[in-house]
Amino acid sequence: MALGLLIIRLVIGLTMAAHGTQKLFGWFGGYGPKGTGGFFESIGIKPGVFMAVAAGLSEVAGGLLFAAGLWTEVGAALIILTMLIAIVKVHGKNGYWVTSNGYEYNAALLIVALGVALIGAGDYSIDALL
Repeated sequence: MALGLLIIRLVIGLTMAAHGTQKLFGWFGGYGPKGTGGFFESIGIKPGVFMAVAAGLSEVAGGLLFAAGLWTEVGAALIILTMLIAIVKVHGKNGYWVTSNGYEYNAALLIVALGVALIGAGDYSIDALL
């Protein structure tokens, strides 16, 4: 079980962190703070650049904490909060399926983060060492 939790934490956590770097630095095909901020403004999230940076920091911090298994519940909470906002503000109105820009992917990330937070990070985590 510990190895399975480690794999889940690494994949989900590093994926979230990479999404955050898209917003913060424009890495991995992202738009950076100005581009993401412009999109945020267009959907009513203001001030756009500030909120893009806040979202990016939440995704990077939450993802790295989750991947490392350090303060796993805090990392999971940051992931859950970010995904809830994405569902409410962007994807929810499009239905479930990601092929229609729906919330399928966001819900999967949210539920995995919640599940790991409820059962714990596992033996291969910094939380277990502490």
